[in-house]
Amino acid sequence: MTKKYIFVTGGVLSGVGKGITAASIGAVLQAKGLSVSVQKCDPYLNVDAGLLNPKEHGECFVTKDGAETDLDLGHYERFLDLELTWKNTTLSGRLLRDLIADERAGKFGGQTVQLVPHLTNAIKKSIHEAAEGDVHIVEIGGTVGDYEGLSFIEAIRDFSQEVGRDNCLFVHVVYVPFLEASQEYKTKPAQNAMAELRSFGIMPDVVAVRTEGHDKPPRSVGEKIAISSGVRPEGIIMMPNVNTVYEVPLTVARDLGPMLSEFTGVTTEPDLTRWKNLATRDTTDYAREVTVGLVAKYIDNTDTYLSVTEALKSAAWAENCEVNIRWINSETASDDDFAKVDAVLVPGGFGSRGVEGKIAAAMYCLEHNKPYLGICLGMQTAVIAAARRGGVDGANSEEFGAGQGANVIYLMDGQAGKESTGGTMRLGDYPAVLKEGSLVAKTYGTTEVTERHRHRYEVNKDFAQAIEQGGLVISGTSPDGRLVEFVESPHCDYFIATQAHPEFKSRPFRPHPLFSGLIRAAVLARNA
Repeated sequence: MTKKYIFVTGGVLSGVGKGITAASIGAVLQAKGLSVSVQKCDPYLNVDAGLLNPKEHGECFVTKDGAETDLDLGHYERFLDLELTWKNTTLSGRLLRDLIADERAGKFGGQTVQLVPHLTNAIKKSIHEAAEGDVHIVEIGGTVGDYEGLSFIEAIRDFSQEVGRDNCLFVHVVYVPFLEASQEYKTKPAQNAMAELRSFGIMPDVVAVRTEGHDKPPRSVGEKIAISSGVRPEGIIMMPNVNTVYEVPLTVARDLGPMLSEFTGVTTEPDLTRWKNLATRDTTDYAREVTVGLVAKYIDNTDTYLSVTEALKSAAWAENCEVNIRWINSETASDDDFAKVDAVLVPGGFGSRGVEGKIAAAMYCLEHNKPYLGICLGMQTAVIAAARRGGVDGANSEEFGAGQGANVIYLMDGQAGKESTGGTMRLGDYPAVLKEGSLVAKTYGTTEVTERHRHRYEVNKDFAQAIEQGGLVISGTSPDGRLVEFVESPHCDYFIATQAHPEFKSRPFRPHPLFSGLIRAAVLARNA
């Protein structure tokens, strides 16, 4: 079939669910038997998402080849069960950097370099390079009308002319507020957002109407938007809040299915059995439940740890169990907090704020046989806790000011002086060899694994004896044995920590073994 393209844009305001919408459309197309590729285009003047504030933008999702990306790529990977690369994320900063480098190298032959056509051509080229499926889905970040996004809107308009308008489907996600004072939905902001998109030469084929609450808005809302915009009534889909984001593919299939069949020419009904089962799992009242304490510093923005919380949920559903996530502020954490939960998880992070609370969490779990999973910084703080127990006075990380004799976590070779710059970390997939017979090897069911990484600092093996005296053993290393990848406690039922980020490889239909192991251990601890 001729390659098809779906462009997802947003109107009124950002954060209304473009990423989930794009991923859900892709899931429905996959269920029809089509291959799908996906891409996020962000107008930010950043080269990548590595230095974006997680409190403002949510987690930095790392791909297998080490690209630091927006959290929407996590949605894409979970929904579509793909492993994406740097080609699937495009930021203005990277394109502009490369354009300027080419201009300085004389590659434009004296031309005046401009946003149109040079930047727009670069955007179109990035879309062609990422388009590998029968259908390629492109989400444009931000909101139509943002100054920084104009080049992207122009680029996809021009792109549709090049590949043929019939081969492109434009989906515009808009927000329709409900005013309590007048008890009515107001479509004017959505009408204005669509008018703005049309002013750039793009007529949307589909308008996805996001509303608050779980009740579907009255039919008149969709009719009013259709009349005012010129979009066909069957192209207006209502998307109120749902109990779980995994219900959205079902909504898309029900309301947009005929249009997707018409667009792709594939009339096969999508097999959505696993999505129906997944949506049911998330809303089931399970007989068993556990509470996992997530020790973190950004507890007022849970999107910072989105892949972690999704991995916990997926693992719990697979174990026919309900997981309650209790957020524990790492700056104020106490033994009383840890005692109230069935298991503890310390996620990755940077900076010294709240680190003592994370060390205290590992210390408590070591001393009270509490199930523990440490991720990245969560492994480093566990090692610090063990080293302190093993007699290293003031044991800490060089990241937090530790000097010789106390730096049980130290800076990777070649990274000194680069602590404030992006792109200087150990990023992406790295293999590890697990110790035969170790708990982590039993949990994985193998002694060779590959996990994604995002860090600069490493465990200092000079302190291996003190760390072991403090209750931890090294149970996994890099293939050459130089770098510590996993530690565990032989004295605890489940205490595993890894330098990697296993949450990035967890899927709703295929939970990660380390998270499944934590949930199983939490169930046993609760019933002990």
